[in-house]
Amino acid sequence: MKKLLICLGIMMITAVSANAAKIPDNIQTYVNKDFPQTNFRFDGVIILPDNTIYLPLFPAKIINPETLQIKTTYPAGKTLADKPNVVIFNNDFVLLKVLTDTKGNKTVYRFANPPMEIRTGLLPQDMLVPKGLQIPDNMKGIIGNLEIKTATDPGIKVQVTPKNTNSGGLKTLTTLPQLKNKTFYVASPYSKNIQVFNQATKTPDYALAQKNVPISMKAYDNKFLLVTSYDKPSIDVISLADDQIIKQIYIKTQPDEIVIDKNKKIAYVSSAEDSSIYMVNLETMTLFRQIKITGMCEKLTLSEDGSKLFYYDKKTRDIWAIELDNDYLLKEIGKFPNVSKIAFINDKIYITSRTKNHLAIIDYKTIGLIAETETSDKPVDMLVFHDKLYILCATDNIIEILDTTTDAITDKIYLSTYGFSTKIYHIDGTNIALITDTKASTYTIFDLGAKKVIATNPIDIPVSSIVVTDKIKKINK
Repeated sequence: MKKLLICLGIMMITAVSANAAKIPDNIQTYVNKDFPQTNFRFDGVIILPDNTIYLPLFPAKIINPETLQIKTTYPAGKTLADKPNVVIFNNDFVLLKVLTDTKGNKTVYRFANPPMEIRTGLLPQDMLVPKGLQIPDNMKGIIGNLEIKTATDPGIKVQVTPKNTNSGGLKTLTTLPQLKNKTFYVASPYSKNIQVFNQATKTPDYALAQKNVPISMKAYDNKFLLVTSYDKPSIDVISLADDQIIKQIYIKTQPDEIVIDKNKKIAYVSSAEDSSIYMVNLETMTLFRQIKITGMCEKLTLSEDGSKLFYYDKKTRDIWAIELDNDYLLKEIGKFPNVSKIAFINDKIYITSRTKNHLAIIDYKTIGLIAETETSDKPVDMLVFHDKLYILCATDNIIEILDTTTDAITDKIYLSTYGFSTKIYHIDGTNIALITDTKASTYTIFDLGAKKVIATNPIDIPVSSIVVTDKIKKINK
């Protein structure tokens, strides 16, 4: 099984837009003094903690004063803490506050005679401006080629009235402190749209309309949802503050699975059709590297320390590891049938076979087989939590718990959902996992530490995948 390490061909992506707008560091520092935790969105929009929005105007010529300070405000004599309508800095950088006029339209401060800093400034050209923003006629020059959506643009948020499905007779929901103020984004095999729930409801509050069926979705920083879809050559970035597609990151083929390294602020996105894994900078939402690999990748898995990626070649049934911190070297692990999930802990690779109903354990350094263990029928997913491996088996809806220090299965917990389990998701910062079911209209709340089912909650639609984020204050439309 040992194979020589193969050096990957690495291609740098030069698709970063020339119009991408990064707010200068000194402006960010100045704003953060009065408003810590301000969101400097990658497209240029500045959102204060209370959801006050400022639009930046970049000067035609960059000036670098020794000390950054405010030159002028409207109304005059205000500090940034007062949140004036217009702020002009001594480097000619301008902040325009988004206002609401008497008719409810979004607009900015109207000048009888706009100052030179505004007349010569320009809004970021890839910015998603507030829906229906109206720019005064004598300031239209700041727009450039920027597209501004009309007030009648419905966006992607839609109301839903889903049909009730069989939920096994469950009528009430269990709520938990760990899931308080959380939002659930749910994909279903019976809808293209992403349904949006809170934990106290079985019916979606609303949905995010999609034109294609989602393949994978992941949240980043509780602010953005990254989505890939069938027959669509882009990674869509949805702003959760306003439920809008804020950016579409295009590649030449359909992107598939997404995994996120939150520490390095990188998303890895596979494309089986292109035999590639793309790396996305999550701070700028831009592609910056393409890793050309062997085969048609799926079951993409990132090690907990972010040093290795694993994938399964669905054409040849080979498993490969990519050493991300070792010049992207490719290491062949071996051939395994019908792999449903790959996990990595303590220098050991754990591989489940959906059809063979077994778990293979491989020593990463030697690529030697440590053990093979029988599992319950249809092992479909695995989750690493501390030193335990939680194996989800779909036929009888069982979680088997393996102690990775001894590689012995120590517990079997029945979920009693009478459906067909699909995935197990750990809720960051908690000991809670959610287990989805594509047949029964339920999701199971599982305590990973106590190794027990807390509740089985009804939901109006069968779930194929779920993302849970902190509930955030929405930007008023």
